[in-house]
Order: sequence, then structure tokens, then C-alpha cells
Amino acid sequence: MTWLNLVQLSSLCPFNELLVQVVRNEKAWKAWFDAEAPEKAVVPDGYDSLLDQFRKLLLVRSWCPDHTVAQARHYIAESLGVKYAEGFILEMEAMWSESDCRTPLTCFLSVGSDPTENIERLAKSKNIPCRAISMGQGQEVHARRLLNQCMQDGGWLLLQNCHLGLVFLNELMDTITTTESMSEGFRTWITTEAHPEFPINLLQSSIKFTNEPPQGVKASLKRTYSTITQDHLEVSNMPQWKPLLYAVAFLHTTVQERRKFGPLGWNIPYEFNQADFTASVQFVQNHLDDMDIKHGVNWSCVRYMLGEVQYGGRVTDDLDKALLNTFARVWFGEHMFSDKFCFYKDYVIPKGKTVEDYLQYIEQLPVIDTPEVFGLHPNADITYQTNLANETLNTIVSIQPKDSSSGGGETREAVVQRLADEMLEKLPPDYNPHEVKAQLQKMGAIQPMNIFLRQEIDRMQHVISSVRATLTDLKLAIDGTIIMSEELRDALDSMYDARIPKLWFRISWESTTLGFWFTELLERNQQFSTWLLDGRPNQFWMTGFFNPQGFLTAMRQETTRSNLAKGWALDNIVLHNEVTKMMKEDVAGPPPADIGGVYIYGLILEGAGWDRRNSKLVESAPKVLFTSLPVVHVYAVSTTALQDPKKQQGNVYYSCPVYKKPRRTDLTYIFSLYLKTTQNPDHWTLRGVALLCSSK
Repeated sequence: MTWLNLVQLSSLCPFNELLVQVVRNEKAWKAWFDAEAPEKAVVPDGYDSLLDQFRKLLLVRSWCPDHTVAQARHYIAESLGVKYAEGFILEMEAMWSESDCRTPLTCFLSVGSDPTENIERLAKSKNIPCRAISMGQGQEVHARRLLNQCMQDGGWLLLQNCHLGLVFLNELMDTITTTESMSEGFRTWITTEAHPEFPINLLQSSIKFTNEPPQGVKASLKRTYSTITQDHLEVSNMPQWKPLLYAVAFLHTTVQERRKFGPLGWNIPYEFNQADFTASVQFVQNHLDDMDIKHGVNWSCVRYMLGEVQYGGRVTDDLDKALLNTFARVWFGEHMFSDKFCFYKDYVIPKGKTVEDYLQYIEQLPVIDTPEVFGLHPNADITYQTNLANETLNTIVSIQPKDSSSGGGETREAVVQRLADEMLEKLPPDYNPHEVKAQLQKMGAIQPMNIFLRQEIDRMQHVISSVRATLTDLKLAIDGTIIMSEELRDALDSMYDARIPKLWFRISWESTTLGFWFTELLERNQQFSTWLLDGRPNQFWMTGFFNPQGFLTAMRQETTRSNLAKGWALDNIVLHNEVTKMMKEDVAGPPPADIGGVYIYGLILEGAGWDRRNSKLVESAPKVLFTSLPVVHVYAVSTTALQDPKKQQGNVYYSCPVYKKPRRTDLTYIFSLYLKTTQNPDHWTLRGVALLCSSK
């Protein structure tokens, strides 16, 4: 990916010699790339004097995408001024004084922050009545009443969650602009999530603001402890109360902060909020009040309430639930009161008597935390920064004007026409249904694996036909022979931006760019056609299947059938696995016949590294986000003949989920593999370790 970026970059001045220089002066470039902050380091080969901040941004974006945002800050600071690159504290009062009675103030809600409290506080300090209403079905009548009342007496109207009551907004706009006499003090405050149907004229005429929650452990704990009063701290005289309160606050921070790391943090980003924290603290307080001093805290009850009920009540994904319960198990127990206990080195439970003591301790925490505080590997930060940069750039690309001439050079249409020609040339031929049928008959048409193959080929054929039809029509539409339909227009725009047209995406698979998607199409097709013509391969590329679960089921059925004599039944057959030491080039034949099963390759480990010599999980190397796993032998065994797989021959195993793509949801989950580890498996759970079939 990086090399492709650099090749593209070398077509611009002053980077024309870049590729030659990198090859010639590899050591210096590697040192620059490995620097803590490449955007601040000296660029090799005299580029420092050649590049302005924008061209340096191009270089950083191409080579170290995770530093794009940091370099963009330098560029913005240089071209617009430093204040645009710094954080900004929202001043409600300044904004209020800028508005007038016909200009609404619209707040875009971001996860974990709600401006209602600030707005009401401001109204109170000005002695102005503030009337709030949460929008939703049937609330229009009440909103209308409050609106009229506020316009007469100069109060403030606060409409919350307007994305649930869009119908009322057009009427609101008309009322505010056309009503002739209204009190000068009247203001409309609106809070809403981003919504494509939000009335554009209301948006354009209002003052828009958003209030991002503070980032990092320090900011988050500060926010939590600023809402805790001294009375609250002394509500219980049990020695466990203050440490437990701090631990719950730390857990609250962790579950929120992990969200920014995408699938490594949580499979599904939940909105954990203040209410979860308050309820958990209330529970801990009640538990301590009812506690029998002789027996001490009932830890299994505390862990259950935190992991399954208070925070766990929001969680819908099984593996996320396991993660939460792991935090509860690792952090909550008698051991948390010992002096040795820490969440991560230097993050301890402070011993304090007053809220001030706690705030003082929090004040000396670092501003920026390593992801290890939340149980993740430091590399998780690279993933987060890269995703942030990609998201920002995607937004910029999607709001570019879509006119056909791009100032000199080829037109959009010409570029897409050329692309369509290239793709049509490489597109594999259609499968001939008669040939497919004949080949399958020869291999044994009713064997589970061959039934699976037939279903996969049918789906592949559907994709190939669809791609061929779209490209052929698109060429005709560009020539003006047929009319450019909505779907063809989308295909044209998507192909120009190197994205996958919606029509193809619906029947196929996810991928970061159109190029990767098309390469995958050719590779998937290659696997099916070789299997069909040359018989069953020795090893399988799991990523290439539409339905990998179906593949594993077919393998289980096959094993069951070959062991019918031993009385095996499909219901009590489970999958088992062993990671071999072979890479895909080393596989010479199918798995041993007495065990059966299949060899699969192409799995990528995220969040950990792999020690090939000892076949076990180890920490990732710095800056290495993905590690290829050797070939895995997956086979089926009968539960009657099996001891607990996690503790075979004295080894400990981590049950590692396998997903099709980087997005981890129930829909992309396939199955779990057992990987050997010398550390406690909880460690890998907190690291968010998983196997992916593809990282694109």
C-alpha cells in the first residue's frame, strides 16, 4: 500500500526522484520512518529545504498515514494560524450573544456529550426561563405550545433529539421567519444527531456548534470527579468504599476510551454514559451498606453486576460481554486493596480523604495515555490514528464537486472508460453450467464439499455477470448510446474515486479500494476454477469463500460420514485445530487421512504476534499491526473422545475469534481457533486479539 502511494507521489514535483533515492539511501529513510514523530524529524536526501508544510503533508500521508493528522495540524497552523490547530473550549455565552431571536443555535451531538446542562445553566445565570422538550412521535403539539409561549415572554426553547422529529422542523423555520412580532430575548436551541433528511435551510440559517467529550484518562476522570461531592465520598465509612468508587470511575473511563480504537476496542461501539456510572456507584454503595463485615465483599456479585448488568446490560455481542467480564475479574477483587495493585504501571488507586486529594492525584496523570492502560498493545494507537486520517480524507473526497472536466488532463468519463476497458479485459469468462455439472458429477456431486463448491460457484457467477453487465452498459452510457441511469451514475462516481459501486458491493464483499476488490475477485475465482478442473486442493484460502461457515460445516459432515462405523453423529462433533509450522508454500499434500480435516491459510493475527518456533502467541513487534499465521489444520473430533481443549497436555489456550474482515460483528464472525499461550488468556482478551481473513 505504502509503495503504491509513493509511486503515485513520484509523479509530482519535487518528488520525481523519490523512488530512486529511497532504494539508494534505504537506511536513512528507514530511520526517518521509525522516528517517534516523523513529521518533526529531518527528512533525508535534502528534502527538508525543498518541502513546504503542504508537500511534507503529502509525503507523510503517503508513507506514515498514522501521522497524517499531526502533520495536517502543522499545515493548518502555518497557513491559517495556530489557533485553528489547537483544541477549543466552547463558550456558550459568546455564542448566545452572537445570535438573535430569528437565528436558531444547532448543536450536533457526539457520543458521550450532551450540552443540555450547559444551556440550562446559562439560562439560569441570565434569569431566563428555559423550556426543554425531547422530540419524538406526537411531541409536535407540545413543542408548538412551548414555541408560542417562548416567543411571547422571551424565554428559550430547547428542542432535544430533533433527528427524531424532523417533520416539525420545517414548520419551526416558517414560524420563526414569518412571525412579525416576537420578544427580542427569544432563542431556539436545537440538539440533533447528523441526519441526511435534516432541513437544509434551517441548517444554513442557524449557528452550528458541537461539543466533543474530553479525550484521555486524565480528562475523563477529572470530569467524573468534578461531579462527585465530599458528602458522596463520605457516604459510607467502610474502608472499601473510596477505592471501589475510584475503580468504577476508572472502569467507566476505560470502556469509553476503548471505543476510539475501533474493532480492537469493542466489536460494537456502545454509548456508555454517565447514567451507567451513577447506577454502578449506587449499587456498590448499597452492597457495602448490606455487607456482613465478617464475610467481606461478595466479589462474584460485584463482578456480575458490573460486567453483566450495569455496563453489560448495553452489550449485545458475546465477545464484548466476555471482555467486560474480564475487566471485572482482573480489576475487582480483594487484590485491589493491596499496595501492589495497579491498573497499569503508574495508574494506581490513590489513597485520599477529600475530593481535592483525588483531583490532585488525577492532575499529575499524563495527558496522553498509551493504549496499554486499557489493556491494548501500543500499536493500537497506530490503527486509531490511521483510521482517523482515512475517515477525514474520505469526507473530503466525498464533498468534492463532481463536474466532468477536471481542469486539463482527462475528463472523469475518459478515466472511467479506460478503467472499464481494463477490467473487462481481465474479467474471467462465465462458467458453463453444463461443464460445471459434468465436473461435479465426476468428483461426486452429493459429497458435502462438492455441494458447497457448487453453491460458491453460483454466487461467483452472479458477481461476474453483474460486473460485466455494469461495465458494458457504462461504456455505452458514456458514449451516449443508452441513458445514464441512477445505478450507472453511482458506478461512474465510485469507480472514479476508486470505491466499489453499490450494485456490486451488495452481492459481494467489503474492501478498502476498488483495486483490492477486483484483485480479490480474480483470486477467488482462481481458487474455484482450479478446484473444479483439477480436483480438491491440498489447502484452502478461507478468505475466498462467500460462506466460510458452510465450508466448515461441510468438513464436519464429511468427517462424520467417514466415522459412521464408530457411531459418530453430527450433533456432537466439534471443531478442533492445530497451528502447523508450514507456510502455504510448504504444503505438499492433504492432511493425514486418519485425522482428516482441512489445511487453511491466509489468516492474519491482529493485536498480537506469533512465535513460529514454539507455535504460541507473543506480543506484537512495534509498528507491526498484522502478522500472518502459518497454515492451520482444522479438523473435527467427537465430544465423547475429548478432554477440555483449553488445557491439553498442560498447555493453556486462548480461544481466538476468526472474522472475515477488519469490521468485527456477528455477521463477519466465522468460528474460534485455539491458540497456545504462556500468558494468562485474559491478557489477550484485553488486547482485543483476533484473526482476520483479510485486513483490507
